[in-house]
Amino acid sequence: MIRRRAFEAAQPPPAKPIDENPARRVEAKYLHLWATSMRDLPFVNPALSVEAIGFRRHGCGDRSLADPSTGSHPGDWIGAIITPWLVGLLLLPGGGILWSDRRPGDRCHIEFPIGPIEFIADYEAEADLPAYQYCPLFAPPSSFASQTAAQAAATAALTALLTATGVHDDPGRQPAAGQRESSRRAFLRRFVKT
Repeated sequence: MIRRRAFEAAQPPPAKPIDENPARRVEAKYLHLWATSMRDLPFVNPALSVEAIGFRRHGCGDRSLADPSTGSHPGDWIGAIITPWLVGLLLLPGGGILWSDRRPGDRCHIEFPIGPIEFIADYEAEADLPAYQYCPLFAPPSSFASQTAAQAAATAALTALLTATGVHDDPGRQPAAGQRESSRRAFLRRFVKT
């Protein structure tokens, strides 16, 4: 017997690569969410505000696509978002090899230098940034006493995500499923203060 979802979102159209740093647009999107639907929820952390952190290109893939006038390589956008209800990572399409179009709610494991990390796809047709994938790190972010503490955790998460840590000592060898899960848990535990 094959199990099927009761509801499956429609496949969105192919995402258009974003050419310029999307941090300002990310903040505008989450400020709108804060003002229209999240402000009065009981689990928000009043010590935090909306802020996009450290957006940069990663996963350029084919270096033959480099722009000779600037020397830049296309890549997808990875960064962090801090909000009163969530601190997480965001992946946005930028023409690199990390992005793949997925239905809203679909989960995928994206390979980073630290190892594979699970992201969840979302799509809002009318939004300024319609297609994005997110990885919640703290939801809700109740453990943060200040914006500064959330900034430090978001920055550390991005640094860890994009830094090889010896998880893949043999670049040709893929870790077993248990090792992948262990690696993901170890990645997330780095930012939980006990």
